[in-house]
Parts: sequence; structure tokens; C-alpha cells
Amino acid sequence: MASAATLLVVATPAVVASAGPSDTDTAPAGRAEWAGSWAAAVTRGNTVGLTNTGLNNQSIRMIVHTSVGGDRLRVRLTNLYGEQAVRVGHATVARPNTATPDDRSDIDAGTLHELTFGGATSATINKGAELLSDPLDLAVEEQEDLVVTLHFPVLTGPVTFHGQSKVTNFIGATDLTTATDGAGFTIRPNCCWMFLSGLDVQRRQTPGSIVILGDSIGDGNGSTVNANKRWPDLLADRLVDARPEVRTPGVLNLSLAGNRLNHEGPEPGAGGFPGYHELGPNALARLNEDVFPQTGVKTVVTHLGINDIWMSNDSAEQIIAALRQVNQQVKARGLRSLAATLTPYEGHGNPGVWTPEKDATRQAVNSWLRGPGAHEFDGVLDFEAVLRDPGQPSRLLPAYDSGDHIHPNDAGNQAMADAVPLRLLGL
Repeated sequence: MASAATLLVVATPAVVASAGPSDTDTAPAGRAEWAGSWAAAVTRGNTVGLTNTGLNNQSIRMIVHTSVGGDRLRVRLTNLYGEQAVRVGHATVARPNTATPDDRSDIDAGTLHELTFGGATSATINKGAELLSDPLDLAVEEQEDLVVTLHFPVLTGPVTFHGQSKVTNFIGATDLTTATDGAGFTIRPNCCWMFLSGLDVQRRQTPGSIVILGDSIGDGNGSTVNANKRWPDLLADRLVDARPEVRTPGVLNLSLAGNRLNHEGPEPGAGGFPGYHELGPNALARLNEDVFPQTGVKTVVTHLGINDIWMSNDSAEQIIAALRQVNQQVKARGLRSLAATLTPYEGHGNPGVWTPEKDATRQAVNSWLRGPGAHEFDGVLDFEAVLRDPGQPSRLLPAYDSGDHIHPNDAGNQAMADAVPLRLLGL
């Protein structure tokens, strides 16, 4: 299956329509409110391939995994990094048909619902803008897969997308939004949510949501494709299991593989790494786009800095200064602010990617987080202590190593999720 960086240009069932906007779209105070259940950070399309060319009379079918449930849902689409207005010809949401062999692309016809926008089945996402669907009366379960299918009847130009989905998504010619089987979806990359940035649910007594501002470790590199084994997914599982008698917060994973605190995605890195748009802008530039607008956000967990070390050879002082600024801006919004220590990566990549000097920088950042930083943030998650090999602290514990010596495997992601003190989340 292709990755985002290498992806190149390459009978209708009954549909239940949304009722469109009404006076009940915002429930009375104290009865029900909107909460984020799933979200993804987005970037500009890369300089080559389908994400640069865009979609043209094509449909894309995307799988998302909810964290919390509710009685109604709404979908957020985005053209934040587009170069022109984008026409959405048709949009649907459904549950996958798990009874078929191709249960990732086949949908359950009985759950197929049309999304509307101001009562219309088609809409335009203005350049640089977001588009919010009308609320839809569809009960959403905690931790279930939903299938969102979008048709773009005319050329979109460069897409706004998330490049590391860790799930297989599906692209095919013409309007396939109501197709119950996936036969028409001939392009099947293990990447890329395009123009889709969030799914909210309406629920009673919601405690809001937790945003993870991270890099490829949070984005799931090293975890099993189509298994939802990123540590934020597993944290959401743990919260539901630990608090079955009460409403749990949504967990919104706004991690971007390759993201840095102080550098832009296209900037090259050590070891011949070329850089890509999909790595996103610097983290401080992401706050107003990826963090603060999230529905019901109450807590932000920042786990960034390792890429600034290995790619860009930033000093501990530069990384700490950026982390302090993230913390100050998060707290200025009245949000709980947590940080996480930087995990080891000796053995990763080409010569120059890891050096003893870079590891000393990592350790200096962690010493600050465990010391003075712990008094600035509302709490520190010590992921390094969880993942490191006690016999060789500059390396990942082999049982938690995905094989590339920087990203944890499924077991490592579970260990990270299990190590989060729930009291630091305000629970």
C-alpha cells in the first residue's frame, strides 16, 4: 500500500437524509452539548502526487474511529490549505458492513445517511475555510468505526489532508457515496484522510475532550494498520473501561508524523530526510488551527521535541523555550496543560540521526520537564521511563520497539496509555 508521500496520480440504495438545521441544533443548557469524538490535524498536500493534483469527479471513502458516543453527530470538513474553493457534490456517513470479506470499504445499507449543509446535499468549502454539516440524528457508540464518503465533482486542486491515517482508505471514480460495496474504489492507500478534520457528537453531561498535540509517536507509526493501536486510541479505551458509570472525555489525536516545535514540514532533516508538507507547520503555528478550535477541549497533552533533536539538531534551550510557550498559550485559554518526556531512539536512521550529543540534548529536555517544567505544566507524563531499556536507556526496550528503534509497537503504545495518571486529566 502507498504512503501519502509516495501516492501518485492514479443500483443506488435508499439514503436517510439529515433533517437540516433547526431550532434544536443547540440543545438547552444543562441538557446536551457537543463534544469532539474524533479529529485529525491537517496540512497542505505534498508537492507531487494525488495530494498535490487533487480529486476530480472522484469519491473518497474514509474510516474514522470514535472515542465517545452520543445521540447525534456532525462532521467537519476543511479546505484550510487549499488554493481554491472546493465543491462537495455529495456526502454520506454509515457503519461498515462487517459481515462482508471487504469490511473496510463495504458499508451497512441500513445505516447509510446523507449529510447535508444548510439543508442542501452539496456545498462549497471556501478557500481556507471549514464546512460544518447539519446535525444528524444518528446514535454514535463509543469506540466504533464510522465510514464517511465524500464526492468531489470537479477538480479540487491541492488537498487539505492528514497524511498518516494508519487505516486503509478508498478512492474511486464518480459519485460512490451511496455504493454499499467497495468495488468501485480502485485506489486503496494506507494513508490520507482528505478534507475531513473532525466528527462531533451531542451528548449529556460531557466532560469535554483531551487533545493530543504530538508527532509520529502519537500518530501511530509502528502500530498495526487498521487496528487503532495508537496510544491515544488506547487511552480512550482505558478511560471508557475505567469509568463505565460516568461520561468520559473524548480523546482527539492531533498528532502529525514528523512534526517539530520550531521548524516547518518541508525543511530537510539529518540523514538525508527531505521534508514534506504533510509534516505540518511548527507546533506553535498549529495551536490556533489544530488545538484551540476543537469542540469541548479541556486538556492538552504536548508530546513534541524529538524531531527537533534528530532532524534539526536544536539545542535543549530552543526546545524548552518552545515547550514553555506552548504551555503559556494553552493555559492562557483556561485549559489544563500537560507535557510528556522525550523517548529514546538510538539505532534509528542513517548515521548522524542519533549521536551521543543529540541524546544528551534529549536527556537535558527530560531533566527540565521532570524538574522546573513540572512546576510550570499541570503535569508531566514520563513516557521515557515507560519505554526505555533499563540496561541501555538511550534505546527503546526491545519488547516495545516496532523495529525502527524510535516508534513503539502495539505493546509499547499500550504501555504508554496505561502509564497516564488519570488524575492529571482531571478525572
